[in-house]
Amino acid sequence: MGIKRQKKVRSLIIGIFAVLLALVLIAPPLWLFISSIADLQELLRVPLRWIPERPSLERYVKILFSQGPESEFRRIMWNSFFVALFVTMICVALGSLAAYAFSRLRFPGKEKILFVLLFSYMLPPIAVIIPLYQIFSRYRMLDTRQALVLVYSAILVPFVIWLMRTYFDTIPRDLEDAAKIDGCSHLGTLFRVIFPLSMPGIVATLLFAFLMSWEEFFIALILTSTPQAKTVPVAIAEFSGRHSIDFGMMSTGGILAALPPILIAFLFQRYIIGGLLSGAVKG
Repeated sequence: MGIKRQKKVRSLIIGIFAVLLALVLIAPPLWLFISSIADLQELLRVPLRWIPERPSLERYVKILFSQGPESEFRRIMWNSFFVALFVTMICVALGSLAAYAFSRLRFPGKEKILFVLLFSYMLPPIAVIIPLYQIFSRYRMLDTRQALVLVYSAILVPFVIWLMRTYFDTIPRDLEDAAKIDGCSHLGTLFRVIFPLSMPGIVATLLFAFLMSWEEFFIALILTSTPQAKTVPVAIAEFSGRHSIDFGMMSTGGILAALPPILIAFLFQRYIIGGLLSGAVKG
């Protein structure tokens, strides 16, 4: 009886901590949504109320359907999607090929080059933003989406190489040897054997690259200045003015900005979990 009671107490304690953890994780996005549908006066009321008296979707209607100043947010969301999509395609394409080379080929200085790539990824953006600004200013590429695509791709390709190389190392070399016996070249083996087996890892890497380029703020803040190229994080920050802060519009923008990554994660969750678990164990 003592052992059963201990197990029940342990299960109860674990359950209580699980519920508390769930509440801690759910509370911020829930309050973000409540703030987006609540009146500004209710948001400033003390004590705070979790259930607004007059909920309204007016802010969502303004952003998604109006033709006023709020309509610029739609264009800015398209900018973020455009940049994130092209950055993801470039990074996964180049990073996968380079990762396969680092995983399977032998050449002088391979490990040193890998560490140089890792070092370049670890550099803080503030250390390189001034040279980048001068370069894009000289070539008249400031305030363009193309500049963001180039910078984000250069930053994220080393990350993709390290992530995909770890995943490629988990695939047995015997499969490649069998394909080469059948006449496949390195590229043929990569596209016919390695890529199909690596689909969970590729999808997980794709999502990470998309999220990192979607949520980047500092570089977009420096290199863009108009809705022609601004991204969602910069636009949300601009709801905070010098003399006032529009908490409702910031919350609405945050909810809309979170939808694309959530939808992608929901659609590809099976591949994401498989990629993370398979790439975490080497051998």
